[in-house]
Amino acid sequence: MHLLYEFATEKKVSHEALKTFSALKVFPKGALAIAMYGATIGRLGILGINATTNQACCVLEGETILTTRFMFYWFQVFRDQIILLASGGGQPNISQDKVRSIRVACPKKSEQKGITDFLDRQTAKIDALLGKKRELIDRLQEKRTALISRTVTRGLPPEAAGLDPQPVMKPSGIEWLGEVPEHWGLKKLSYLAILKSGENITSEQLEDDGDYPVFGGNGLRGYFSSYTHSGHYVLIGRQGALCGNINYSSGRFWASEHAIVVNPLTDFAAGWLGEVLRAMNLNQYSISAAQPGLSVSTIGALKIPVPPLPEQHAIAAYLDRETTKLDRLVAKVEEAITRLQEYRSALITAAVTGKIDLRLAPAQEGTP
Repeated sequence: MHLLYEFATEKKVSHEALKTFSALKVFPKGALAIAMYGATIGRLGILGINATTNQACCVLEGETILTTRFMFYWFQVFRDQIILLASGGGQPNISQDKVRSIRVACPKKSEQKGITDFLDRQTAKIDALLGKKRELIDRLQEKRTALISRTVTRGLPPEAAGLDPQPVMKPSGIEWLGEVPEHWGLKKLSYLAILKSGENITSEQLEDDGDYPVFGGNGLRGYFSSYTHSGHYVLIGRQGALCGNINYSSGRFWASEHAIVVNPLTDFAAGWLGEVLRAMNLNQYSISAAQPGLSVSTIGALKIPVPPLPEQHAIAAYLDRETTKLDRLVAKVEEAITRLQEYRSALITAAVTGKIDLRLAPAQEGTP
């Protein structure tokens, strides 16, 4: 039930501000706040504390024939229809007059209480299950990260061997790396490859389907009628909050200006090098600015551990196999999350529209 309520805010106003600005109003605990502006239109929250809002929110306070909790669930069900009331261009908004014009089903208060008590119980159970599944995804992703980091810095585990299961280690002299197998080299990335940004392309030039894929800093952006590269390459995200992302491309493709293409100067396994770069967390080397970005010269100067070519291929194949297993597990958990979310929405819809009769059995339980 606590998931309905907002108990904290990122920003606060002072008592002096309340006295100075007459437009500021403090709404009481228990009022329903509805977002009316931009991408968050239709988002809801019941105030768990006395609070004020900006002009992007509409607040419904006080209960008459409708309880706040019933309205909270009802507005969730009909959020899409509420969004259709919005007007404006890039930043659509809903006026308070349009909110006032919305017609809401109005069962008796005793029925509203039965509905909301039921939904509080059932959504709490579903939300607890969702929380556990999201925690599982976090653990699987942490395991994936640890697997990659361990393998590209220590080599294959004994059970995956074919190579020396217990290689002699040596200090790398690199703080993040620690010790590496004695037979590995340490080279600057610029000795292995030329790092170069792709070619400029506008969003208007992109198609949903076409001859050649276009890769940007965060992966596939669309398709285009021409290409800049042909082969198997590692791509590094160059700009934005996710700069340092690692992607792969094969065949003919267009690399945009937001992707750094790793062009080989010598033979190496692309799958190995890509995972080394992923383990290095290249985002930490971004230049702090309004639009974070990576310097090609900075990345090229970084030293990396370099095993012999056959071992690179063995590492790449092992990581591809093992991360694929983990990715499949994550996908299954994400599918389960989607089904639970759909069930949650369907349950709320059925309850507030009278599809579930809770008048005679207000304590009725459902099973997610």
